[in-house]
Amino acid sequence: MARNTKLKAARIAETKDRRPRACARYIRISPYKVRVVLDLVRGKKVNEAVAILENCSKAGAEPIKKVILSAAANAEHNLQMNVNDLYVAECYADMGPTLKRMQPMAHGRGFRILKRTSHITAVLDVQA
Repeated sequence: MARNTKLKAARIAETKDRRPRACARYIRISPYKVRVVLDLVRGKKVNEAVAILENCSKAGAEPIKKVILSAAANAEHNLQMNVNDLYVAECYADMGPTLKRMQPMAHGRGFRILKRTSHITAVLDVQA
C-alpha cells in the first residue's frame, strides 16, 4: 500500500507544471466582466499585456494587471526567468462564492441581489 502511494507521489511530481503562475482570489467583480478583459491579453507578451491593461477602461483591468505582474515577479524571483521573454500562456477567471443580498420591493416582496466574486489565475510561459 505504501509503495503505491510513493509511486503516485512520484508521478504527480514529474508531471507538475513548472510554469510561473499567480492567483487572485475572492475579487469582488463578476467573472463574466473579468473574462472580457482576459480575452484582450491572452497570448500577449507580459509588457504588452500590462500596457493594454493600463489603457483599458474596464473595471477588471486593475486586478488582472496585478495578477500578471505578480506572476512575472514569481518567474523572476523563484524561477530565475527573464521577464522580457515571458508571455501570458493561460489566463482564466473562475466563479468564487456569491454574496446574497435582498432588495425590498412593493407588497412585502423581496428581490435577491447576487454579488458575485472571482478567482483570477494567470500562467506565464517562455516565448518559444
